[in-house]
Amino acid sequence: MRLKAILILVFISALLVGCSSGNDNNEAANMNTTEIKKLVNDFTVRNVMAKSASITSSELIVTEENDEVTTYDLPEDEFFVSIAPFINATHPCDIHSLTGCQGELVEEEFNVLIKDSEGNVIFDEKKKTEANGFIDLWLPRDDRFSVIITQGDRETASEISTFDGDNTCITTMQLG
Repeated sequence: MRLKAILILVFISALLVGCSSGNDNNEAANMNTTEIKKLVNDFTVRNVMAKSASITSSELIVTEENDEVTTYDLPEDEFFVSIAPFINATHPCDIHSLTGCQGELVEEEFNVLIKDSEGNVIFDEKKKTEANGFIDLWLPRDDRFSVIITQGDRETASEISTFDGDNTCITTMQLG
C-alpha cells in the first residue's frame, strides 16, 4: 500500500511538472488582450519600469534590469501604433520604444482623425500626448489609414498601414 501511495505521488508530481510551463518568458500565452493593452499603457505612462520595452508589429519585448527578456504576443486583430506629432524636433524611429522614445510635444491636446482604406472614420477624437510626447493608438490590422492631426491652426497628414512588419513608431508628422 505504501509503495502504491509513493507511485501515485510521483505520477502526480510528474504530471504537474509536465503541465507547468517552467518558463517565465511564456507569460504571453497567459495574457489576454486587455492585459496586454494595460501593460503597454503602463509602460507609456511609466507606471511600470524595465531596462527596455519595445513594441513591434507582433509583440511587446520587455528586457528587465537583470537582462531577462520576456515577449508578449499582441492581439491578432489589433495593431499598436504610436505617433509623435512635432513642430521643430523629431527622431528617426521604426519600432517604438516604450521606455526610450521621446517626442517634442508633451502632454498637449490634438484632434486626431483616422479613416480606413475605404474612407470609413474609425477614430475622430481629441487625444493628449503622454509624458513621452506620443499618442498611442490600437488600430485594426491589415489595412491602410489616412491620419490627420490638428492643433489650433496647425495640421499634419500621413498615410500609415498596419500590416505585419509595419512601423509602430511614427515620428514624421510635422505640424505646419
